[in-house]
Amino acid sequence: MENEKTKLTYRQAWKMNLRAWKIWWKLCPGVFFSTLASSIMKAITPYVTIFFSAQIINELAGNRRPEELTKWVILTLSCAAGCALLQGIFSRWANYEKASADRLDSQIYMKKMLSLDYVDVDRQAVFDLYSQIKQNANWAGWGIHRTLSFFEDLVTAVVQILGGIGLSMSLFLLNVPQDSSLAFINHPLIAVGIVGFMLLISVVAPLCSNQIYRYWIAYAPESRLANRFFGFYATLSANRSLAPDVRMYEQEEKVCEPYLDRNNAYMPGSTIAKNAKGPMGLWAALSQCVTAILTGVVYAFVCLKAWAGAFGVGSVTQYVGAITQLFRGLSNLLTTMGEMQGNGQFLQDGFQFLDIPNRMYQGSLTTEKRSDRNYEVEFRDVSFRYPDTDQWVLRHVSIKFRVGSRLAVVGMNGSGKTTFIKLLCRLYDPTEGEILLNGIDIRKYRYDDYIRIFSVVFQDFKLLALPLGENVAGSSEYDRERVKKCLEDAGFAERLQSFPKGLDTYLYKDLKEDGVDISGGEAQKIAIARALYKDAPFIILDEPTAALDPIAEAEIYSRFNDIVTDKTAIYISHRLSSCKFCDEIAVFDEGKIAQMGTHDKLVADTNGKYYELWNAQAQYYTNI
Repeated sequence: MENEKTKLTYRQAWKMNLRAWKIWWKLCPGVFFSTLASSIMKAITPYVTIFFSAQIINELAGNRRPEELTKWVILTLSCAAGCALLQGIFSRWANYEKASADRLDSQIYMKKMLSLDYVDVDRQAVFDLYSQIKQNANWAGWGIHRTLSFFEDLVTAVVQILGGIGLSMSLFLLNVPQDSSLAFINHPLIAVGIVGFMLLISVVAPLCSNQIYRYWIAYAPESRLANRFFGFYATLSANRSLAPDVRMYEQEEKVCEPYLDRNNAYMPGSTIAKNAKGPMGLWAALSQCVTAILTGVVYAFVCLKAWAGAFGVGSVTQYVGAITQLFRGLSNLLTTMGEMQGNGQFLQDGFQFLDIPNRMYQGSLTTEKRSDRNYEVEFRDVSFRYPDTDQWVLRHVSIKFRVGSRLAVVGMNGSGKTTFIKLLCRLYDPTEGEILLNGIDIRKYRYDDYIRIFSVVFQDFKLLALPLGENVAGSSEYDRERVKKCLEDAGFAERLQSFPKGLDTYLYKDLKEDGVDISGGEAQKIAIARALYKDAPFIILDEPTAALDPIAEAEIYSRFNDIVTDKTAIYISHRLSSCKFCDEIAVFDEGKIAQMGTHDKLVADTNGKYYELWNAQAQYYTNI
């Protein structure tokens, strides 16, 4: 998947931020109301203090009337207390909503991942894109979540600007007495020049700050790679499943530390560290220098007018504070706009992922709910190759499943067995040919309805750190007696009796300290029980007994006809001895069905692939 990013214009960046805000509005509208209220109070509070302080100072420098001083002091304390109370309430509300948004952030991508066609979930390009999105967020908080802080910064900046204009406007309207030697300050061009100079300075400062962000943005690809290394190798020793290998082969010292040393993206000698000490530091210093110049110009202009008699000393406090806040707001506005433009490049990644289309046709027909389970599936000249590759995995496969039959699928690694099952379950669609259910192309059935007729135990199945009963049922609400029956059929009854809380016992210790760790064989039995609980017409088992000992395996197979009952069962297995009880065996070789038949028929063909595989395994048992 191509991911070429070009520099966005402010207009493009603004449109992308609007789209991100629409997403957040649907997820948590409260974050906007709370942020709006909190930002307004945060921006207004300094102006309240500035205004009332100016009135008190003016009165102290002027008539010093006790009643006026008392009035202004009471108003100052009341308004300051009220603002502090409201700011505290709104700030707490905003923090709550933002914390909720933090939790919802991952759901934006989780929901998209769950809705993606499996063919896209399985693509390396999609995985890389998703990884880039997460690494961008880890690196500097770039992406969709960052847009919430932009909203807060924009509201605060706009209110600062409006408040500053309101309190400083009279600075340019109050004239110096005409008999003053500084009366020339009253000339309109002076005011225009001063305002223009202040605007220029307030624009230059954020431009300098935005130059710093360009370095952060340019460093993103290197930081993503570094985060991948750091995220894996720095936490390697904390992974329990890898702990034995890490210790036995001393991988912490021989593998982890050398990799981390070579990928020193965050070390003192890294590129970003050198830039921080060099050009980034210079831009930051220049920004602060320009801001200091602005402050100096403000003080000079206000003090000159006060000295010339345009207003009292208390107003100096008001105007200096108001103009400083005004241009700080303007500077923050421009800085935020620059950050929005820079973040737009990372929003491109996020929206590229969210815009991945669902190409698989969903169909409209409903699969028949047949009480006799009379379903027939046929592969008709099916060929398949994975996206982004030219290599065929399956070629011209034709096979029909008999209702209630037991089909074994065997073959060497890479022969196409698992791909065959994924096509049957419609995780993929054929590149050529068609798959029929009761004579109708499966693409014409509703997708969610079609997959309900399959119970599958994949070779790389996963159990969740949830109660045992919920793992079997795949739901928090379930039939407890039915779950117990499925566990018993899968050979897990004896182990279940040892669980301290029965079906309510948590698997693993990820969520509960009293959770129970289970072996690979026990996990496989639970997975088989889960497939039985679904009670679908087709049951598919990919290496269903690979982790079981020979006795447990023999027990499962001896009871499987009773367990599977009238279902159509398909087994993928490398243990050819487990195929004997099947009605038919399909032998895959290099993406094709090389042979079909019963075990006795296939093993009798001494020139066939099955005979070769059978004898390759049998020699370890016969040559003793």
